[in-house]
Order: sequence, then structure tokens, then C-alpha cells
Amino acid sequence: MSAAAEKPLINLIRGWPAPRQLPADLLKAAADRALADPAVFVPGLQYAPDPGFQPLREELAAFLDAYYHPDGGGGAAAPDAARICVTGGASQNLACILGSFTDPAYTRAVWAVAPCYHLSNPVFEDAGFKGRLRAVPEDDEGIDLEWLERGLRSFGSDEPAEPVFKNLLPERKAYRHIIYAVPTSANPSGKTMSLRRRQGLVRLAREHDALVVCDDVYDFLQWPVLTTTTTAAAAAAAAGSGPESLLLPRQRPPPRLVDLGPGRHDAGGFGHAVSNGSFSKMVAPGVRTGWAEGTPAFITGLAHTGANRSGGAGSQLAAVMIWDMIRTGALAAHVDGVVRPDLQRRHGVLLGALRAELAPLGVRFEEPRSTYGGYFVWLTLPEPVSAPIVARRALTDENLVVAAGDMFQVKGDDGSGRAADGEDGARVRFPHNLRLCYSWEDEERLVEGVERLARVLRGLRDRPPTAEEAEEVQQAFGFV
Repeated sequence: MSAAAEKPLINLIRGWPAPRQLPADLLKAAADRALADPAVFVPGLQYAPDPGFQPLREELAAFLDAYYHPDGGGGAAAPDAARICVTGGASQNLACILGSFTDPAYTRAVWAVAPCYHLSNPVFEDAGFKGRLRAVPEDDEGIDLEWLERGLRSFGSDEPAEPVFKNLLPERKAYRHIIYAVPTSANPSGKTMSLRRRQGLVRLAREHDALVVCDDVYDFLQWPVLTTTTTAAAAAAAAGSGPESLLLPRQRPPPRLVDLGPGRHDAGGFGHAVSNGSFSKMVAPGVRTGWAEGTPAFITGLAHTGANRSGGAGSQLAAVMIWDMIRTGALAAHVDGVVRPDLQRRHGVLLGALRAELAPLGVRFEEPRSTYGGYFVWLTLPEPVSAPIVARRALTDENLVVAAGDMFQVKGDDGSGRAADGEDGARVRFPHNLRLCYSWEDEERLVEGVERLARVLRGLRDRPPTAEEAEEVQQAFGFV
């Protein structure tokens, strides 16, 4: 048996909520109440309306309004039920958005912020955009708008003048471009797009008839960054009196792109952004329930996606249970008293381990100033250390699973063709990056995982990769 096999597996790839975050008791109570009332369980067990369970739409409208516009201000229209439809989760709904608002001939390209959420790539390819995914790099403020604008302008022709393969009007339309982003606590980089970048992105979308699909799944998972003192206090409180003692005040997120208004290509009132939300991180992935928010016209069109009309909105019974959790206050209490405090604590523990073990080895990572969120920390290794080789050694030598940066490249666009356009294609390649997830493993295993990773990096100094190892990794990952 190898030395690695004798160690318990530590998985720092898995982006799942920890078992202690799953509200089985709250879901059971919600199901018991729903299934005891015919006025609730009859519609809840039938086919759903196309836009989803109406009571959930109404409760969700108020829930979102209270979160995004707590003072009633911000210049945005308050969410209402007509702006919301229930979905089968953010991933399924991404496919529905592409089905109803793109045409493979009319829509020119899909632009994705790089590094990108890797499992979005096959969704775009399945919708007919293989070979037409374009990477847009990000900096500390988020998406590089100058890079994106040059790319959008490179598609100068207006041909074809109308969709070729789909008959979408009048309830839907095809956009010329799709822009995919995770504006808040991005997967994998953890970055949050600044307000001015959000405003600039909407401006470009209006000008070029683009739809910005905002993966807003981490908006509710924000917290004040723990200092060494507050980390100790939080741990003591958690040990002493349970999660209810750790209720965190909500961190108001930046305005969503969906709240930033229409444009000149928008005669039908569809807008140029949609907020794609999910209960997977707030409740549980297994409920397979989410929502979309956009203009009423956009939401009507999305609800009329063919797969939706045959049987109605997905996850009807789960939608009923989530509705009950929202109306009783159970969801807000769970997110603020369990989910966010747990993630805040885990993130603080991981940062402490990174500072102690990896920073002295030249590894860089974001030191958040006041607020952080999501599930991930993005590491930059000192050159010329190869992330794929580190990931391979971590598994074979330490039984540690980490994600090498190449996993998060936009599929089909490695930046190699950008030099002719005067652009630095290396900005959309990630040979020296690793993503660590802190949501799944317990705190002590997070620390041990970082210690194992440090041993791998020190081992590379003593045992540099051989030519054979580099070739094997090249074949597996595409680069070293």
C-alpha cells in the first residue's frame, strides 16, 4: 500500500455544502405542514404552472426585495411575482435560457469570464455553441470590459438578420451575444465585480444586443471577514450555545445587473440581464429548485420554454416546501444562523492555514479586506511551478484532491490566437493556479489539507518533475 493510500482522502475540489448545513428537520416540518393541508398539497402534487408555484413566486419576491433593497432605495424596481419564475435550479435554467433566447446561427458567441465555472462549458456546447465560446479575463474589479468590447466589435456583420433555426417571437427573442458571469464571489476566483464594472457590462450588453446571464448563486453567502480574535470568539460561541448564537447581520451585496435597466435593442421589454438563482447553497442541492428574475416579458418567455410547458415548472413539490420555509422565516434563520456562520468560520480557518503554510512558499491568494463569500479560494503558485503537476503529486503522494487551474479555462479558447489582436492570451490560461474549496471538509481537515499541499510544494524542490512525469501531465491536462 502506498503512503498516500494510508492517509484519509481529503477532497478540496468538492463544491458541496457540508452535511451539517443540510436542514433536514426544516424540510421535514415544511413537508408535514404542506402534506396535511389539501389546499396546499393538491396543487403541490399536480403539474405546475409554467412560471412555477405562485405562492413561492410571491414569497420570493418579498424575500429578494428585503435582501437587495432593505431601505427601499437603490433606484431599482422592487421585485414582484411577474419578474420571477421557479426553475429546476441554476444549471437546468441556464439550458432553458439558451433554448429560449439564442439561435445557433443568429447568436454569434458566448462570452464567459475566465477563469470560469467549468461545468457551464458543456451546457453552452449542448446549445450549439461548440467552438464559439470566448474567454474574457478578469482583474481585481472583475470582467475586463475593454477586452470584451474589442471582442464584441469584431463581429461586425448583421447577418443573418433574423433567427434561422427557431421561431421565438413574440414571447421570446434571440440575442446576438450571451455573456456569462458569476458577479459575486465568482467560482473559481472568489472575486466580486465592482459596481462600475457591473454598470459598464450592462452598457455593453445594451449596445451589442447581448444577454448577461448572471449566476447569482452566492449572493446570499456573504460575511464579514474574521480576524484572528473574531475567529476565536466565533469558535467559542459555536461550541457554547449552538448556531443560533452566530446569527450574522446580512451583508448587502452590490446591485445585481438585472436591476440596471433596458436598452435600445429592447423594444420587446426583455432586458439585457437575467439573475439566475438557486436554493442549492441556501437549502440543499437535492431540492433541485431555483428561480430566475428578469423583466416580466423575459420571465414570460422563459416560462414558455418548450420543456417547461410540458409538465410545467420543475421541482413543484420542493417548491412548496421552500415556500413554507420562506413564509415561516425558517429559511432566513437557517441561512443567517447556520450556513453563513459555518462558511465564515471555515473560510477563516483556511486563510489561517494558507498564511502559515503556503505564503512562506511564495503562494499568493486574496486577503479580503472586509467581506468575503462563496465556497472557494484561488491560489497562484510561484512560477515556474506547474499546477497540474502539483495536483497530480497531491493525489499520488498525499491522497489530497485539488483542482488545477486548467479545469477553469473557457473550453475552446485558450488564448493562443490573441497575440495577433494585440492581446495577452496568457490571461485566460491558468497553468499556475489551484482552486481550494472550504465548504465540504471539516475545519481540521482543511488545515491538514493545506499542510499536505505544503509538503507537495516543498517536495517539488527536492524531487523536481521528470521529463516522463511532465509528458504524462501534458497529455492529461494539455500543458504543464
